[in-house]
Amino acid sequence: MTIADMVSVIDAKVLCGEHRLDRTVHSAFCSDLMSDVLAFVNEKTVLITGIINPQVIRTAEMLDIRCMIFVRGKIPPEAVLSQARDLGITVLATADSAFTTCGKLYEAGLRGVAIQWPESEGGA
Repeated sequence: MTIADMVSVIDAKVLCGEHRLDRTVHSAFCSDLMSDVLAFVNEKTVLITGIINPQVIRTAEMLDIRCMIFVRGKIPPEAVLSQARDLGITVLATADSAFTTCGKLYEAGLRGVAIQWPESEGGA
């Protein structure tokens, strides 16, 4: 799915990176816990979050995330958008909740990051 496809599916506003809407993403991950993002995200993943502080951009930079979607009508401050522009990250915003955003993208064919169920201690 391209970023342009996602913009259409979730009725998003493009906050920066308009010239990169032809990029392809292969999976999505939704979290407000950046520690979970660090643990589970891989390349060509779109990050869906309601966190709008600079930490989210630093996390995206570490994982080479090229697209982020801010949910619940949240718009990050200009300093965060400036960081995203400098790093080549496309930033979208939608008024929908994280749940609804994920559902719409899933229905359109985008899948989540594969996560392995942890082995139980003691071998249940």
